[in-house]
Amino acid sequence: QLQLVESGGGLVQPGGFLRLSCAASGFPLDYYAIGWFRQAPGKEREGVSCISFTGGTTTYADSVKGRFIISRENAKNTVHLQMNSLKPEDTAVYYCAARPYFCSTTSPDFGSWGQGTQVTVSS
Repeated sequence: QLQLVESGGGLVQPGGFLRLSCAASGFPLDYYAIGWFRQAPGKEREGVSCISFTGGTTTYADSVKGRFIISRENAKNTVHLQMNSLKPEDTAVYYCAARPYFCSTTSPDFGSWGQGTQVTVSS
């Protein structure tokens, strides 16, 4: 049973930065692609970024491309999302999720989910 826990959320001003982490337990992350999704109040959950099991492939939503960077440290069973130049529209609960090997941008393809961490961008 793979379990995921997000951390690193908080309140930041526009233009600020945060680093989110997704820590896994139960199984090594070596076999899993990890995606980051977010959900703002009243909006549908959207894919933000994904990294394949080796880190060889990464994907980003157009809205975050050039601002966010996803990375993984399999030896630490951890995936990170560095979020820079944050905007108010980035405000959401951010979730990490796992699926076998390769990335997808579709949330139903991910079978394991964390509880989420709140990111609020406001002045």
